[in-house]
Amino acid sequence: MRRRHFFALGLGVAACAAGCGTERGVPARPRQPFSVTAATDRLEGVVQALVRAGGRAGFTVSARPGGPGAATPITVTGLSVLAAAELNGRPGLLDTTTPLARLVGDVEVVVVPANSRFKDFDEFGAHLLARPEQTLLAGGPQGEPDHLLFGLIARGLGADTRRVDYTGYPSAVGAATALLGGRAAAAAGTLPDWRGSIRMGLVRPLAVSSARRVEGIDAPSLLESGVRVDFADWCAAVGPTGMTEESRASALELCETVADSAAWQTTCRVRGWSSIPLAGDDFKVWLGSEVGRTKAVLRDLGLLNTPGTTCWGSCGNGH
Repeated sequence: MRRRHFFALGLGVAACAAGCGTERGVPARPRQPFSVTAATDRLEGVVQALVRAGGRAGFTVSARPGGPGAATPITVTGLSVLAAAELNGRPGLLDTTTPLARLVGDVEVVVVPANSRFKDFDEFGAHLLARPEQTLLAGGPQGEPDHLLFGLIARGLGADTRRVDYTGYPSAVGAATALLGGRAAAAAGTLPDWRGSIRMGLVRPLAVSSARRVEGIDAPSLLESGVRVDFADWCAAVGPTGMTEESRASALELCETVADSAAWQTTCRVRGWSSIPLAGDDFKVWLGSEVGRTKAVLRDLGLLNTPGTTCWGSCGNGH
C-alpha cells in the first residue's frame, strides 16, 4: 500500500527517491548524517539493513552511536520495547521519542505438535474458550509479543483471558522444546522462528496472525478463522524528543526512501520480514492506538495493575 508522506510545512522539503538531486537548477540541500542504534540486541539486523539501504540510496548513515559529525540519532525499537515500558511503569514511546516510521514486522504463527489432537484452529479455539486454564500455551517471555498474541486470541474468542495458562521462554528454542516435550498444547512465535520445524513436519501451523494467508504456509489467517486480530511483531524508527522539524523531515525522507528501495525489499524477502511502512503523522496516530491495545491486553492478562486489583506486574500464569 502506498504510504502518505508527511514533511514539515514551510520548509520546502520534498519527498525524493534515490537518485533525484536538484530542482530546475537549484542545488539539492545537503542531507544530514544519521546514526542508527537498536533498542534491543534482537533489532540489530534491522539496524544493519537500514544502514546498508540508506547508504545505497545516497544518505550518510552509521550504526555507531554518535555517528559522523553532528549526526541525527535514530533508534530502531519495537513492540517488545513498548510492552516492557508498560509492564515496568516507565514512560512509553510516545512520551520519550519522536515517532518517525513503522518499518517491518514479523508475522506470528500458532503451532501445535504434528500429532496434536487439535486438527485445526477451530478445535483449538473451542478448547481455549471452554477450558483456558487447561490449554497450556508457550512462547517468548511473559508480556512480550507471543504472549500478547495469545491474549488477543483469547479476547477475540470471548475466553476468560486471566485464566489463560501461558509459560514464557527466553527463546523460540525453549518454547519448541516445551511444545514437543508435551509441556504445552500450542505455541506462538514469529514465522521465521518456526518455519524450519514446520518444514520438517515436527509441528503444524493452525493460523497466522496476518490479515491474509502467507504463501507456503498451509494455515488460515486469524481473521479467516473468525478472530478479529491482525497482528505483527513490528519494529519502527524513532528520533529523540525535542527533534527539530528539519531533522524530523530529513529522518522521514531517509525512512521513506529506504522503504521504497529495491535493496530494502530484497532484504525483507531474504529475512522473511513483512514490509509494513507507515510514516509521519499517520504512524504517530497508529502508535497511539497500538499503545492502547497493548495496555488493554496486558490488563486482561493480569500483568498490569487496574483499579480493584493488587497486581503489580507479577500476576498471570507464567512460570
